[in-house]
Amino acid sequence: MIDIIDLLQALVLGITVGISAAIIPGPMMFATIGISMKNGWRTGPWVFIGHALVETAIFLLILAGATAFLGESVMSYISIMGGAMMILFALVLISSAKKVSTMDISASSGKQELSSSPVSAGIITSALNPSLVIWWLTAGSAIILQEYLLGISAVIVFILGHWLADLGFLVAVSSSFSRGKELFSPRTHERILYFCGAFMGVFGLWFLLNYDNLSAFL
Repeated sequence: MIDIIDLLQALVLGITVGISAAIIPGPMMFATIGISMKNGWRTGPWVFIGHALVETAIFLLILAGATAFLGESVMSYISIMGGAMMILFALVLISSAKKVSTMDISASSGKQELSSSPVSAGIITSALNPSLVIWWLTAGSAIILQEYLLGISAVIVFILGHWLADLGFLVAVSSSFSRGKELFSPRTHERILYFCGAFMGVFGLWFLLNYDNLSAFL
């Protein structure tokens, strides 16, 4: 039976992964900023709902595949691919850190507003974001399957932690920019990206080095 320590680890991992993904300037962040300047802080929760609907479909596909095809060789392959993608994602985070220090996020948001409906914006910027889909089908799958080996409750806690980070970040963004202020100073944003990049890199390396141990759970 899964213990409270495993659940806490799943929660922390979900929150950290969520922050790592959310903090990179991208279509969903820019759409949230653009709409919140007109609709106020409530934009954030509605964008999150659209985003969560897309991720729910992806999570269900991953779990359906897990129950049908999960085996030792498949788990090893997913662990290796997932670890490699986490390291690649870590490099993207670190590379983005320097860019955000000189980026005018407020000005960029006007170019990314794909819909005046925040729910639609959340769906569109998530479903049509290839990096999000690729992430969940590789690195994200590896993490979810790791938690699945511990129990479905670990998967649920991980997803809830991830969504908690997404929701909190989007609400903070919409609240901040609806008042005409940036959420972080460029320097703070840069430091957070460096931290998240380092975390993701270490976690990806752990997956690469321990894929045999993960497959042995089966």
